[in-house]
Amino acid sequence: MGTRRLGKFGLVLVGALGGVLISLGLTAAAQRGGPLPLKELQQFANVFAAIKGSYVEPVTDKQLINDAIKGMFSDLDPHSSYLDEDAFKEMEAITQGGFGGLGIEIGSEDGMPKVISPIEDTPAARAGILAGDVITKIDGKPTKGMTLNDAIKLMRGEPNTRIVLTIQRAGRDKPLEVPIVRDIIKVRSVRSKMLADDIAYVRIAQFQERTVEDLTKALGTLSADKKPKGLILDLRNDPGGLLDSAIGVSSAFLKPDVLVVSTKGRIPSSNREYYAKPADYMRGYFDDAASQSGAKVSDWAKTVPMVVLVNVGSASASEIVAGALQDHHRAKVLGNRTFGKGSVQSVLPLSDDTGIKLTTARYYTPSGRSIQVTGVEPDVTVDDTAKGNLFRLPREVDLERHLSNASFAEGENKTPSEDAPEAEAKMFEFGGSDDFQLQQAINLLEGRVVMRNDPSLVANADKPKADEAKSSKATDKATDKTKAKDSKKTQAAEKKTPMTGNGEQIERFKITPNGLVPLKQ
Repeated sequence: MGTRRLGKFGLVLVGALGGVLISLGLTAAAQRGGPLPLKELQQFANVFAAIKGSYVEPVTDKQLINDAIKGMFSDLDPHSSYLDEDAFKEMEAITQGGFGGLGIEIGSEDGMPKVISPIEDTPAARAGILAGDVITKIDGKPTKGMTLNDAIKLMRGEPNTRIVLTIQRAGRDKPLEVPIVRDIIKVRSVRSKMLADDIAYVRIAQFQERTVEDLTKALGTLSADKKPKGLILDLRNDPGGLLDSAIGVSSAFLKPDVLVVSTKGRIPSSNREYYAKPADYMRGYFDDAASQSGAKVSDWAKTVPMVVLVNVGSASASEIVAGALQDHHRAKVLGNRTFGKGSVQSVLPLSDDTGIKLTTARYYTPSGRSIQVTGVEPDVTVDDTAKGNLFRLPREVDLERHLSNASFAEGENKTPSEDAPEAEAKMFEFGGSDDFQLQQAINLLEGRVVMRNDPSLVANADKPKADEAKSSKATDKATDKTKAKDSKKTQAAEKKTPMTGNGEQIERFKITPNGLVPLKQ
């Protein structure tokens, strides 16, 4: 099938921002809408002329038309939008894996951008930016209260341009000013390594044009000496990307010709079924015929016991992969409920540098379930950290004007994976030694006890919050003696309260040639 690039037709994307995109000719799509409403168009022309000729300040034709187009999307779902020159260019850069910037992955802490990880061999890494650094100013502009998107826009820019980040680093009293020169950032969507006990670890940060090729190479490298006994596929905080890449990644781990995902919409071209065919991950992703001929995915990847890591930041393309592997019982999904974006978008170019992104269908997992607003519920729920959940990000269900799911009652949208306590906001490195969910995935593969969190750490983290809440309820008339008695009673009650629930064993498995087999409890 190959990756479709922007041009006369659209591009297929799957992501929290991009969506699943299907190729569609703009003229053909417009014609399917029926005859043009001439009366309403005349009214539009009259309003255009009135503003153009009578508004108190001059307004350009381009501005009026652009604003009118944007207005058409104002009541549609949040993933449909007009792509002006900047947005169109940024989308192309992201899907192709390159853009002008600094080379850092960021999250948010206390309303300010926080460095999750500097990307290897990028301007940020060379300038000494470290994971955990809090960005307090960008070129002198305070970041407090700034959205992540706005912060990213300020940090991105033309290569060879200078920017100064003011950062607060743990252990230092005074902020640091770090000058950085922007460069073209080539994002590595696939990272891999071998863990202890012959367990392979593969992280996909985003589904890009080269993701399937990079995955194929990574799997080959991981099995160069001997075949791994287990595999962990990390899709946490992966916002999605190209649909072709999602199908190709799924195909790498599934038996040939099984259904990966289907899409359904109003137009014929949006009603399709996508299968795990070798051509999906061998043709169209590689630079030349020679590399294609040696690009076969290792057979061990289709049978090795496997765990998929997901969280609230796993969206769209990530959910397609997780849902397909879950429905075919190919892997156990571990972590938190995913974002819940199950819609399909078509990017329709209006010109060489503008376009529209329009929701045209919903997608369904192999079993026929829609994950729109529901997300993929993990087989084994494990919190972000040993102290509880770290990422309190909005899901699809929290977005205004989101598409509904007929099989889901939105008034009852809380699921077991969201019952966990909120952890102290301390970021960790995905795949690092302090990655709690990764350790639980290893435990799952090796048949050891899997913990949702550490009850003792949760209790210690919750105690100050409980004490603060109790203190706020105390009246001004309460005497020190009364407070002391209340405190003793509270302590006594806490000592008598047993630890239950979150920390109990969930499930145990053992590795067999046929995959993961539950152990008798």
